[in-house]
Order: sequence, then structure tokens, then C-alpha cells
Amino acid sequence: MQTTIDSHFHIWRQADQPWLVGPMVPRIFGPYEAIRRDYLMNEFLADREGSGVGKGVYVQTNWAKQDFEKEVAFVSEVAARTGWPHAIVGYADMTVDDVRPQLDRLVKYPLLRGVRMQLHWHETPAFRFAPSAQQVIDPKVRANVRRLKDYGLSFDLQLFPAQMADGLQLVGENPDTDFILTHCGMLTAEDSATVEAWKAGLRVLASAPNLYAKLSGLGTFAHRNDVALIVSIYDAAIAILGSDRLMFGSNFPIEKLWTSYAELVAVHSAAAARHGPAVEADIFARTAERVYRPG
Repeated sequence: MQTTIDSHFHIWRQADQPWLVGPMVPRIFGPYEAIRRDYLMNEFLADREGSGVGKGVYVQTNWAKQDFEKEVAFVSEVAARTGWPHAIVGYADMTVDDVRPQLDRLVKYPLLRGVRMQLHWHETPAFRFAPSAQQVIDPKVRANVRRLKDYGLSFDLQLFPAQMADGLQLVGENPDTDFILTHCGMLTAEDSATVEAWKAGLRVLASAPNLYAKLSGLGTFAHRNDVALIVSIYDAAIAILGSDRLMFGSNFPIEKLWTSYAELVAVHSAAAARHGPAVEADIFARTAERVYRPG
């Protein structure tokens, strides 16, 4: 099997994280006192020791907007010094009139593969990030996302199921850009109505061949590393999207709030292994290699 890749992890310095300084800011993953501090590469590498994960993709962590380049520069320096990460997803503000000046500054960093701006909105206030559910189809957002293809960059798309129809519009009008659905569409609860709405949302986005999904952050709303929950998400995602459009992500250190890295990888591996070695190879290596091209 190819080197196992973690397609979604974070490191951070507390001083650079607006949501980690000052008053506690509500987050969808619940109380986070235990990670309200520096989480640097040496700790991440210690957490992943013995897990079998050999490469990783860093995903932006909401530094102050004006520091979008500072974040990528910091992570690039860490990569030069430690050998990790192997690819970077940075931040760019897709609501500005023209995002190209930001992209011009970011693409000088060789590990940059894509950008993420979180567009998720939910009727539950604590789950909201975007100012409205329709930001995903805001004219400025759509115009700026169209510009990504000229830079060869992907877009990490973070939406709730009720936004998937609008998400399809954004993905569908950009067939030359890869979109990666963060946390596999963010299943918020395990009751049948919520699960069916989530599956329906995945089916909507699945019609776009340039849509991929990360099996990451699956404990975000349950606040636990739940075997049955993760198996059910894997089974549904594989059936709807196919394993060649799925990839594993740890979402560490968020999931460190309720589990260890080794335990997380073990549960995800078992969920994938039920579908055979080819599926496991897709989810833990081949899809991420194709989409993020980690160095």
C-alpha cells in the first residue's frame, strides 16, 4: 500500500489565532480549553508516531484575514525545517472584488495546492460560520472561485447538507477546478431524518465529477471517536461517491479533544478495510495523491 496520507490536519500558534485569544468563541466542536494553546509540528508528529501516516496536508486555521500570506509562509518554513507538511491549503478571501492579488502572493510558496474559505451556515447559531446560507453563490465568491483554475488551485468546500444544491451550482460551473468537501458534508446528528438529509446532500454534489470529499472531522458533532458512527459514514460515502473520490483526514488537533491519533486512525482504517484493500488504498493514499500532489 502507498504511504498513508492525512489530508486534513492543523498546527497553530495561539498568538496568531483570533479565536484562541481573548474571550472563548463558541465552536461547533464544543469546549476546547485543552487545545487553546500552541499546537506545533513537534507535537503533531509525536501524536502521529506509530500510526503509519507518512504524509500530511495542512489546512488553514483562520488566522486574521490580513495575515493570509503570513500563515502560508509560517507553514512553509515549518515544512522546510521538519519535512512536514507535504502540501498546504491556505486561505484567500473570496468575497473581495478580485482575489487574484492574494493568489499571486500565495502561489510563490511551492507547497500551496489550494485554498479554503469556510462557507458553512446552519440554522443552529452555534454551527454557523458564514454570514448567510447563500454566501456560497454570492456573485463575488463565484467570480473569484472561477479564477482558481488559472492558478491550478483547488477549493476546499465546507457546507452543510441544506446548502448542497447551491454548492452544486458553484462546483458545476467550475469543471476544471477540484473541490474537496470538508468533513464529508458535516453530519450533525444521528437521527434518521438528519442522516437522510445528509445522504441526499451528498447525492446532489456527487453528480459533479470534480467533487471529492474528506472523511475528516467525523467526531465534530458527536464529540467522540465512535466506531458505529464512522462505519456508517464510510459506508454511505463509499456508496454515494465511490472510494476514488474520498480521502482520510484526521482534523487534528480538534479530534484530540476526545481521542488519540492512533485510535482515530485505527477506527478509520477498520471502517475502510471492510470494503477491501482497493478501497482502503484509495481513501488512505491514492485520492489525496491525485488531488493534493503532496511533495
